Amino acid sequence: MAPASGPTLLGVDVIWVATMLSGVAAMAVMVAIYAATTVRDPMAKRVKALNDRREQLKAGITASTKRRAKLVQRNDTTDRIRGLLQSFRVLQDEQVKLAQVKLAQAGIRSKEMAVVVIFGRLVLPLVLGGAMIFWVYGTDGWATWSPFKKYMLVAGTLLLSYKAPDLYLKNKISKRSDAIRKGLPDALDLLVICAEAGLTVDAAFHRVARELGRGYPELGDEFTLTAIELGFLTDRRQAFENLATRVDLDAVKGVVTTMIQTEKYGTPLASALRVLSAEFRNERMMRAEEKAARLPAIMTVPLILFILPTLFLVILGPAACSIHDTLLSGTM
Repeated sequence: MAPASGPTLLGVDVIWVATMLSGVAAMAVMVAIYAATTVRDPMAKRVKALNDRREQLKAGITASTKRRAKLVQRNDTTDRIRGLLQSFRVLQDEQVKLAQVKLAQAGIRSKEMAVVVIFGRLVLPLVLGGAMIFWVYGTDGWATWSPFKKYMLVAGTLLLSYKAPDLYLKNKISKRSDAIRKGLPDALDLLVICAEAGLTVDAAFHRVARELGRGYPELGDEFTLTAIELGFLTDRRQAFENLATRVDLDAVKGVVTTMIQTEKYGTPLASALRVLSAEFRNERMMRAEEKAARLPAIMTVPLILFILPTLFLVILGPAACSIHDTLLSGTM
């Protein structure tokens, strides 16, 4: 091996390292410029989805049969996937409905994507699991591993690839539910104000969605869609139940139950929502206090592993050096 021509540090050519770091920095700058120039309005996609839902509801009420078929959006790719799954007899109506509910809770409005989720459960284990089996047993990629470890690697790959679509949806549902939970007390307060001002339920939902759309876009999206369904569906109860189905939160289900009762029995809406808002604020405060109370236990391990050794070194280091120097001078 030829010796390095430039200056070295710990055996590594400094000029080569500087060149690599310069390339990485240039790439980071290009990525940042691309991200800044291609930024999109996050509300545009939501507005388009809400307009599509409005047109579908309008078509279901007023349009003719031919126009309804034209307004229903079809996707050739999902149609092919649906046909393939039906040919293998693995597409069940219950699975499709459950996948559609999960997609709605994750904020994905397209019901056709349910077929893609089921197709991913079928294809990913075949592709990733087959590749792992070929790598482990066909090419003997893990020759030093025991047969049990090889089996566990292949089984884990198959299981994770099968669960990957569900894990992805579960993660999106969890993040979306947390975002909606944060803005729900403020939304109820605004609903109380709108109800006391004399607005109807449809107008109140529209107003709250417009006011909270920037701060809590997920909650504004759901309230806007509920207001659209309240205006177009013949059964207003169905619009509230759709809201409870789309949001995986017990708090939202409580709000929906309250709205249905006020619609059915004519009870005062403002007082009921005010009580719910106070309960949700207390619940949010209790969750914050719970996290704060759990913080000392969480900080124990980092404290023991990182802070205490450094503290002992700073405090006892000079004393140890002094003792060492004293012992050396005493023996000489």
